[in-house]
Amino acid sequence: MTEIVVRIPAPLQGFAGGERELRAAAGTVADVLRELAARYPLLVQRVVTPEGDLRPFVNVFVGRANVRRLSGLATAVAAGEVVSILPAVAGG
Repeated sequence: MTEIVVRIPAPLQGFAGGERELRAAAGTVADVLRELAARYPLLVQRVVTPEGDLRPFVNVFVGRANVRRLSGLATAVAAGEVVSILPAVAGG
């Protein structure tokens, strides 16, 4: 198995064809996002900036680890792992 699962939060599912989960090939987070961009460009535009950086109010997790605390978009994603995209929540 060389696939991974990408979990899409409700606010972004409309940009992913209404899907809650997508499949992609294992690699790095950047590889996963590139693959998804080919299928769902509007989804990935909401996750990364035009310069290719993670947007400030979007978190990406590989398993339970935030990629910002790992190697960012260069974080490896092994086959069978789950990548979760989560918009940051703020309140006051």
